[in-house]
Amino acid sequence: MTHSQLGNLKFFSLLLLLPGLAGLIFSAMISTQYLNTLPSAPDPQEMRMVPRSVHGNVVYQTKEEDRQLSMIEDISVSIFVVGMVLGILYLEKWSVMRAQAAEEDDDWAENHG
Repeated sequence: MTHSQLGNLKFFSLLLLLPGLAGLIFSAMISTQYLNTLPSAPDPQEMRMVPRSVHGNVVYQTKEEDRQLSMIEDISVSIFVVGMVLGILYLEKWSVMRAQAAEEDDDWAENHG
């Protein structure tokens, strides 16, 4: 793997990690808002019949609110995990390149020192 490929791997890892993390923070903010604003008992008049546990407390939301928040959470986790896998791959490739460079330096020192 070349240095430019390694740089691209690092770039794409960060490109996915940061938005994934931002999405997770955003979904946590929505959950906290739900905890403060949604009813703690089903409300059929407002169609708030879908339970969601937020920090151990159950609130009731509409199907659409549940779908949207679940989608944000799922997409954010997926993006974050892909970024994490790319980051781990980057670190693995980087450490292999560093080990090879150290070996070459040792070989050169033995032959010229």
